[in-house]
Amino acid sequence: MTPTIRRRQALQHVSLGLGAGLLQTLAFAQSTDTKPLRLILPVGAGSGVDAATRAVSTALARNLGAPVVIENMPGAGGVPGTQALVRAPKDGTVLGVLSNNHVVNPSVYKTMPYDSLADITPVMVIGSAPLVLVAHPSFAPRNLKEMVALAKSRPGQLNYASSGNGTIIQLAFEALKMEAGIFVTHIPYRSMGQAVTDVIGNQVPMVFAAASIVQPHIKSGALKALAVGSAQRTPVLPDVPTVAEQGYPNYDLGGWIAVAGPAGLPAAEVSRLHGVWRRTLESGEGRDALIAQGYQLKLLAPDASARFFKSEIERMAKIVKTANVKLD
Repeated sequence: MTPTIRRRQALQHVSLGLGAGLLQTLAFAQSTDTKPLRLILPVGAGSGVDAATRAVSTALARNLGAPVVIENMPGAGGVPGTQALVRAPKDGTVLGVLSNNHVVNPSVYKTMPYDSLADITPVMVIGSAPLVLVAHPSFAPRNLKEMVALAKSRPGQLNYASSGNGTIIQLAFEALKMEAGIFVTHIPYRSMGQAVTDVIGNQVPMVFAAASIVQPHIKSGALKALAVGSAQRTPVLPDVPTVAEQGYPNYDLGGWIAVAGPAGLPAAEVSRLHGVWRRTLESGEGRDALIAQGYQLKLLAPDASARFFKSEIERMAKIVKTANVKLD
């Protein structure tokens, strides 16, 4: 066989190999891009996470080129929903929209059916949303300073509501209690909606809640805002001062949402999905929809998102231990 013939055969093999690889790549892209994206939400319908996800779902589907199916799987601090996520196919067709409870659970549950770090693949931390301390209009304090003064004069006699033991809503108030040196009794509810409803009904005087949930009630006069929990004021309630502004500069606790897949999601697929979410949330429609829900965009890359999860797990563990938070 002459050198020329050997070179021709080698080029044919390379060409065939490249062609086969291209066909496999196209087939994978078609198989994932055209299938519906199932978004598991380990929270109930009507929650802040649910509202934010649904607000951007239309723009997400357009950028994805496929339908987006949202499935709420609430209960047990989000453990059942997240368990379904970690067991999902590792092909990019199933993702989860996770929030604070994901990083709180390792500290409040004695045993977990999954590892909150090792069993997920972070795709993007989307953004953060402030929690707002609100009270019934008849509650005498007009701001955080007055609430703290009243709590100190009546230790253990004031109550606050939450969406349940071990939730970020409870931790938000427990962290405030530690900063301010006050003793206020915790009244846990089964859901955020029930807690807010009972504060509106004056069954419990106050609660931390997502700004997007309570803003309409503040506007109508059914609730009054005492403080914003994030480091900066929220555009949703620009006139409400932060906890830090009212004397507690170390306080910064709010809600956030992130997108993740099961562990083992291929790097190329993580990159593709991150790009789809970024395009969605950088577009006018997606960005505006999320901002309207009270969120400030972060859009962290996958590796930065992984570091965020780790640091938040460590931070929540300190609060849980110091406040002696228990599920029972």
